[in-house]
Amino acid sequence: MKVIALSDLAIPAVPAKPVAKRAAAKPRGRVAKPAKPTLGSLLRALRVRNGWTLKQMSERTGIPFSTLSKVEHDRLTLTYDKLQQLGERLNMRMSELFAEPEDSVETQRVMARQSVGTLDRAVQINTKNYDYYYLCAELRRKRMVPIVSRVRAKTVEEFGDLVRHSGEEWFYVIEGKVEIHTEFYDVITLDQGEAIYIDSTMGHAYILADGCDEALIVGACSSAEEDQMETLFEVHAEEGAGK
Repeated sequence: MKVIALSDLAIPAVPAKPVAKRAAAKPRGRVAKPAKPTLGSLLRALRVRNGWTLKQMSERTGIPFSTLSKVEHDRLTLTYDKLQQLGERLNMRMSELFAEPEDSVETQRVMARQSVGTLDRAVQINTKNYDYYYLCAELRRKRMVPIVSRVRAKTVEEFGDLVRHSGEEWFYVIEGKVEIHTEFYDVITLDQGEAIYIDSTMGHAYILADGCDEALIVGACSSAEEDQMETLFEVHAEEGAGK
């Protein structure tokens, strides 16, 4: 097959025609309206306005942490009884719970942030199940939290209760072999070079696989919440209480 370059083709020149000025285009049809607020978005806006974490709101309302997280992500709704309980515990009328704040529409802005993370500058938190190294910790209000973790627990019994928190997470095995235990799936074993992506609101635990004495993983936890790192610290505090 012969390949012909565009530069080899003789293309006749076409004289340019004057371009007539056009009137500015007018919008046609209806202008799209902003999406209506959901119970989840209203609940989250209420929590953020008051400066509460999910755990603090759970303690104030008596509604489980995991339930509030699912509601905020529009994966679950609340019964009328639960909405009444929410209003009574927060001393708010039902109409106030569903009132959309005037500043609810957020304008998209460029943050222009950058951070280089190294282990020697990471925030280290040691618990009975993991040694956590939080990278780029100087950046606040992150939607994604990068973490290097050393897995310590060798059995599910040693690990204790499965961990749950808002958002999603992805982890990659750098060294060793890790077992992933969740409340809805069979156990999965990850070798070095393999990764997993899960819903973090589902109970989960990372433990050392049989015959493995040490494992190192790297990953990230993401959430629509801007206080995701603080939420994770609260989870670690509860985990550390089991030492």
